Amino acid sequence: MEQSVGIDPTQPDELMVVGKVVGAQGLKGELRILPLSDFPERFTKPGERWLQRRKDPARPIELLSGRQLPGKELFVVRFAGIDSREAAEALVGEELVVKASDRPKLAKGEFHLLDLLGLEVRLEGTAIGTVSNLIHAGNDLLEIDLDGRQVLIPFVEAIVPVVEMEQGWIGITPPPGLLDL
Repeated sequence: MEQSVGIDPTQPDELMVVGKVVGAQGLKGELRILPLSDFPERFTKPGERWLQRRKDPARPIELLSGRQLPGKELFVVRFAGIDSREAAEALVGEELVVKASDRPKLAKGEFHLLDLLGLEVRLEGTAIGTVSNLIHAGNDLLEIDLDGRQVLIPFVEAIVPVVEMEQGWIGITPPPGLLDL
């Protein structure tokens, strides 16, 4: 899952959110990142990234190294110029973004979770709403807008068995009561 940030003429390209800074790690400036991407190289492969706080312009930063914490979904990264716990703590809450044009290539039939945003949601062939948000909370959740009411459904094959990207819709088979929550 990766979320688009939008186009800003002062930015290098359209940017996508791939993670969120959730804490400092240790005393030497390392940061804990909650991934919002299914591509671990976003957090481990050195190179240019950007940090962005809310709607402020994104600032370039160089990723020096990264590793996944054993048994957790969090990554620990080191950025150039962030050398103390205080400097790391100042970045908590910022989003890690990358150029949208740097999307990894996918095999036929695969898709980026970002592409699910805005798709029509169908239940037994009838349109019932649209995908309004993606939430990474251990498992990916789709936030579905059902006539102004937001419902979260797990993005698993048993509940979302059909994804028709070219036609612009997904089919769901929720268990009884899921859409009533």
